[in-house]
Amino acid sequence: MTAASEGIARPALTEGAADVGRRVRELRERRGMSLSELARRAAVGKATLSGLEAGTRNPTLDTLQAVAAALDMPLTSLLTSPTTLRGAAVQIQVLRVFDDGPVTYELCHMRIPAGLAQRSPAHHAGVTEHATVFAGLLETGPVDAALRAGPGEHVEWAADVPHTYAALGDVDVEASLLIRYPRGGL
Repeated sequence: MTAASEGIARPALTEGAADVGRRVRELRERRGMSLSELARRAAVGKATLSGLEAGTRNPTLDTLQAVAAALDMPLTSLLTSPTTLRGAAVQIQVLRVFDDGPVTYELCHMRIPAGLAQRSPAHHAGVTEHATVFAGLLETGPVDAALRAGPGEHVEWAADVPHTYAALGDVDVEASLLIRYPRGGL
């Protein structure tokens, strides 16, 4: 596994950063939250958040996840359309978002190149993730209690703690990822 991949900060979006910034500002203001308060809750720099809202910064996946968690919302609530998001190792293509009363589900296709890994920040309270592997060997779940799954296997975990994703071995991981979010405060 490439340890360097855990520290690489890549922009999450190939396009649409300005739209995401406008959406973050709208959601923050709707909650009556100052820029400083959201930056503190998300544990991101105020300058980073300001640049994101202004559309002059393309955020990392970790930044988007931290902001969504601080707003108690699904990640896709920050996006204006389904898209592909990239982290240090993980590439996620949002296929569909389902709103089912008190719960929102994000269905994604996940790809992790062989030998790469990344750590993701905690989602808001009650969020769970469910992965079904089609190819490769996936190691995922809470950082201190990672799970493994191969082709045809399914794993699930509480994602309201820092968690990890890794493609073990020499085959890229291809999997579905279903993220279940209990309804936040909006």
